[in-house]
Order: sequence, then structure tokens, then C-alpha cells
Amino acid sequence: MGNLPEEQRAAVRQGSGAEATAPVKTIPVPQGPGPGQILVKINWSGLCASDKSLLHDEWGFLGIGMTDLTQGIAGHEGAGTVIAVHPSVAELWRPGDRAGIKWVVSICQNCEFCTNGTDELHCPKQLNSGFTAPGTFQEYCLTDGRYATRIPEGVSDEEAGPIMCGGVTAYTACKRSAVKPGQWVVILGAGGGLGHFGVQYAKAMGMRVIAVDGGVEKGKLCKELGAEEYIDFTQVKDIPAKVVELTTYGAHGCIVFAAAKESYGISYQVLRPGGTAVAVGLPTSGDVIAGAPPVALAMKRINIVGSVTGTTKDVQECLDFTARGIVHPILTKGDLGDVDKFIKLMKEGKLPGRAVLKVAA
Repeated sequence: MGNLPEEQRAAVRQGSGAEATAPVKTIPVPQGPGPGQILVKINWSGLCASDKSLLHDEWGFLGIGMTDLTQGIAGHEGAGTVIAVHPSVAELWRPGDRAGIKWVVSICQNCEFCTNGTDELHCPKQLNSGFTAPGTFQEYCLTDGRYATRIPEGVSDEEAGPIMCGGVTAYTACKRSAVKPGQWVVILGAGGGLGHFGVQYAKAMGMRVIAVDGGVEKGKLCKELGAEEYIDFTQVKDIPAKVVELTTYGAHGCIVFAAAKESYGISYQVLRPGGTAVAVGLPTSGDVIAGAPPVALAMKRINIVGSVTGTTKDVQECLDFTARGIVHPILTKGDLGDVDKFIKLMKEGKLPGRAVLKVAA
């Protein structure tokens, strides 16, 4: 592996719960790559709200938390350069290629979900970056060469990283909404890390976007990114009524990126008969429910669906939007030592766009 160093910098979790931190430490560079693997030098890694939740044990009520297999290293939005390739995947990768590492880093490729062509995300043997495998908050990361994503020309590593999860999650949610070109979609949490992607993808797919968020600055951002209408929840008290005013019958779809109880509470109310609400934002409390009263579901024939991340094909499509100059993440840039600072800003709702960390020196 040439002049590969023996040690590297990584943000490693210390402590647990809300008081957990991820300071930069010096740890050994991973040994390998093993069969099927490539070693990637991580240039940039996005910081996702899911990283915050895993690092701080916010999903403990669901029995979900970082496993010992991660070695305390979170991160699942990595982009960088292939440094070493195992002979078993030499036909796929060469040193110097640019690769992206996603939430799902490995699948069995044999089960029903892996072979049906649409749903490998539910492979029961999958490995997940920062959850059941060491994540991308480290300078050198091993990953499955059969599932890593090739980053195309025209997409920088700093943009590609956040697309590996944030971008593809928003894009797939737009697909799941079933909203057709020319129809209305309401995006709740439109000015955030996921929402600002969603506004752009929805616009690019021909949807008429009603963005919902709080404050003048969020409104300005949403309009610049392509929203046709903006509803400021700090000023408008009856959001469903405003949506009906704008659309006559209600929206055809609603995507919930904001994981707040209030957002899920109105998600079905903004819909017209036959509309679809898409649950994306992951709450940190068990009392938040995505749904509607049975009478409303039945009488309006409302659809409630869930969406999480995307397939390798979805990621490729997302990257193509950026390569063609159509969709670009709004980035708040930092370095590996900013994990805790950015998580604090994220909790306070003060982190513009998507956070991305410069990892490799």
C-alpha cells in the first residue's frame, strides 16, 4: 500500500448519552483491504442528524445505538480517493479513483431484497457506516468495493459527501411522494439539511413546491432554491388552511423532513384527497407518530409512506443532478475537530444547510 502511514486522525466517541463527545484522536490506520474491500482516503465527510442521534444515544428507546464494531467512529457521508484495492475487486476500482461511502456500506447480494432490483436497503445482513462498521470520521476507511459509489467528474468531494445520505434521502422521498410534474408538494423543514436538498430535487422533477420553515432567512433560501411559495410557521398559525388557499384542494404530496411532533401532526391535513405524506425525519421521542385518524385516512384516501436513504442507483441519479449543475448542497464547512461544535449548532437549529468536514490533511 505504498507510503500509507501507520496512524491516522479520527473523531472517536467518548462517553455516552447526551454528554458524549467525539474528540480527534490518533488511532491505527485500518489493516487491509480484505476480500471485496477497498481502502479510501476520506477527503470530506458530511455530518448527518443521524450521526448526532447515534453519538448521543437518542434512539435508545428503539434499541438502536452504535455498536462496538464501529470502534467509536461515526459518519456515513464520505467522499475521497481510493488508496488500495483487494485483487477480488480490481476489475471495479483502481488506486486514484474517487469513491463515496454511504449509510449502507455492504449487502449480501443474495437475499430477496438484494435481488429484486429495487430494495437492497433492507438486506438483513447489511453493514452500516458508523452503526455496525467504522464510519467516515477518520482519514482512512475500509469499505465494500462492490457497493461503494463512483463519484463522477463535475462533482467535488465536498459536495459528494452530503449527497451520499442527505441528498439521496431527500431525492428518494420526492420519488416516494408520487407527486407528478405540475402538481403541488409541501416540504416541512424545507430550509434544513435535508429540506434544502428536497426543494431542489422537487423543483428539478417538475413539482410545484410549497416550502414550510421558520424565519425570513429560511424563506429567502427556499425561494432561491426554487420554492414557488413559502410559509413561515412563526407567522402563519393555520398552515393547512394556507396550503388550501394556495392550492384550492390541498397538496398532492407532503414530505416531512422536520422530525417535530407538530410537523407530523399537520402532514396529512395539508393533503388533498388521494394525497401522500412521506415520513422522513426521525424523531428522538417515541410519542411522535406518523399517521392520521382512521376517518381522515378512509374518507380522503390518504397514503402514509416512509422513506429512508436510497439505493445505489438513486445515489448515481443524485450525483448526476449535481454533475449537470442542477442541484447543489448549501455547505457549512469545518474540519474533523468540529464534530461536537456542529452537533451543538444542529441541536440549536443554527446550522445552515448541510455540515461537511474536511477530514484528510
